[in-house]
Amino acid sequence: MDEDRLPPGLYIVATPIGNLGDLTPRAADVLRRADLVLAEDKRVTAKLLAHSGAKTRLANYNDHTNEAERARIVSQLGEQAIALVSDAGTPLISDPGYKLVRDARAAGHPVHTLPGPSAVIAALTLAGLPTDRFLFAGFLPSKAKARADAIAEIAGVRATLVFYESGPRLADALAALADGLGQREAAVSREISKFHEETVTGSLGELADRYADHPPKGEIVIIVGPPAERVAATDDELDAALDEALKRMSPSRAAAEVAAALNVPRKRTYARALELSK
Repeated sequence: MDEDRLPPGLYIVATPIGNLGDLTPRAADVLRRADLVLAEDKRVTAKLLAHSGAKTRLANYNDHTNEAERARIVSQLGEQAIALVSDAGTPLISDPGYKLVRDARAAGHPVHTLPGPSAVIAALTLAGLPTDRFLFAGFLPSKAKARADAIAEIAGVRATLVFYESGPRLADALAALADGLGQREAAVSREISKFHEETVTGSLGELADRYADHPPKGEIVIIVGPPAERVAATDDELDAALDEALKRMSPSRAAAEVAAALNVPRKRTYARALELSK
């Protein structure tokens, strides 16, 4: 066997999220020695391969890859070393690579990961907010009701929250987060590791106002601090909050909003909301 060839299997390769200098030596070596590199966008990855001196064959693997094509790729893993990359950062984070990993393991093929850049982790280090417990929630829905419902689902999670977002949608997302979570501390990080890297901190409302008329460019991560500790609400406080919320929304949404705001178990809040709405 050619000693310069990699052992067959699937190699999950993290790639730079901005500065190409962040590509690890091991990642560059695997990209050069692999038989095939699977990329979200071959045009983007071609630039990375040129930077690392790799001349490896490229093929697409993205949201449009069907089961038959995935099965064909898996069938090659017994004889070929195949590297999986995303356009930027660590594969499988908000992309479809987990299905390929799942199927490769089920077929008995080795799966290796090459750790490296991740916008989620990088943004957490920049935000100055608690990192001992965090929840990555990906992209919020674009439609207002679906977005509000998604925020309500995680409002009571006692952890720092992490979201991906785009520039044109940023102000609306921040305003929705402020409505659903209150004025929590937050940070907006963009263009991480690039020349125009920027992290802005403040309350969710302050950040929504900042970007309302000036949508930023680049890749964006929103970091939201955990809910503040507070004493559990009394029955009178719970009823008053529910009475106000029920004027604006359904019992289920009112319960979610009030449970998050008052640090009250949602089951108790929903039961009381049903009673008050009758």
